[in-house]
Amino acid sequence: MAPDRDRERVQSVRCAMLRVDPHERPRLGEIRGNLIAWIAEAEREGWLGEVDGLTVSLAAAEDKLTQLDAEAARRSTVVHLGLSTFSQIATRSTEP
Repeated sequence: MAPDRDRERVQSVRCAMLRVDPHERPRLGEIRGNLIAWIAEAEREGWLGEVDGLTVSLAAAEDKLTQLDAEAARRSTVVHLGLSTFSQIATRSTEP
């Protein structure tokens, strides 16, 4: 099973208030992979309570990954507000 510090990281993933830094997405993906492996091990060993807890953590990790993907999509979308750009304004001439 996981070393204590990995268990602490996995448990912190469950926190609804936790905002994951987008740069930590690869680490969260690694945690998700570990959770899948730990669930398989717990199922082999018949640790049903452990399976339940790890399944909750896996769902939380997947939710955090979905949130990160949605935020990245929002940030990459351009919203046109109908305002003139600087280059449009700079090319205008004023008559005295």
